[in-house]
Amino acid sequence: MGFFDKLKQGLGKTKTSIDEKMNNVFSTFRKVDEELLEELEEVLIMSDIGVTTAAQIISRLRQRIKKENIKEAEGVKEALRDEMQNILEICDNTLKLDTKLSVILIVGVNGVGKTTSIGKIANRLQKDGKKVMVAAADTFRAAAVEQLEIWAKRANCDIIKKEEGADPASVVYEAIKKAKETNVDVLICDTAGRLHNKKYLMDELEKIQRVIEKELPDADKESLLVIDATTGQNAIEQVKAFKEVSHITGLVLTKLDGTAKGGVVVGIVHENKIPVKFIGVGEQVDDMEVFDSKDFIKAII
Repeated sequence: MGFFDKLKQGLGKTKTSIDEKMNNVFSTFRKVDEELLEELEEVLIMSDIGVTTAAQIISRLRQRIKKENIKEAEGVKEALRDEMQNILEICDNTLKLDTKLSVILIVGVNGVGKTTSIGKIANRLQKDGKKVMVAAADTFRAAAVEQLEIWAKRANCDIIKKEEGADPASVVYEAIKKAKETNVDVLICDTAGRLHNKKYLMDELEKIQRVIEKELPDADKESLLVIDATTGQNAIEQVKAFKEVSHITGLVLTKLDGTAKGGVVVGIVHENKIPVKFIGVGEQVDDMEVFDSKDFIKAII
């Protein structure tokens, strides 16, 4: 099965939810008017796109309908797809990993799928011909290191770890040192995800970032926030909270195959101006793909 088919299948619940509501609207209204637009706005809000984002999409849709004299339901749908895609394309989602040793810092609350995302991203980069190493810097959560070891093995890459409770920044320091010695292309660093203690998390992330800056001042660096799509609107709040403690360069979306709330992706990008860089639909090591906004919108509407 190709990734678009996986994506389509994975986003089945979201697509069914949005399409059913949308088709109901179009079957109720025979003409394209203000009432129809109000109903469509409600469909977008109910699909977890968010009130602010839905209002902006409908506002732009209204202008297009007038300008292009759209009279048919299919024309409205097409314009709606365009407007949602435009939001997802406001930022460049290319991974910047061009220096010989580049770093990906992975952040996110516990339980969102950080460990599996690291394994899948490592596997993908290895397949792209890059030599990858993983740093197990989430040293406080029981079994975090063991889980990461399993995924590193699946992705066929080395892992640097220390004992539970060790200083996370020291793990990253050791990993950078080893990565330089062994000619690694990309170092992926796991981090702790205790958002309820923001001050501690902030201090920890800052310390890790200082080590990376000091040891690799000229390296390309990505800071990716892993988001569980099943949390819907709560995911938008998580992004805002993490933006306060770290410079986020991109998002990794997980668990889209288990939710009808896939529309939240559009709201997250619109409200935070951060691109989605990876999307995961499934449990296998190769179920991670670079995000394609066109495919995504096609899969949900």
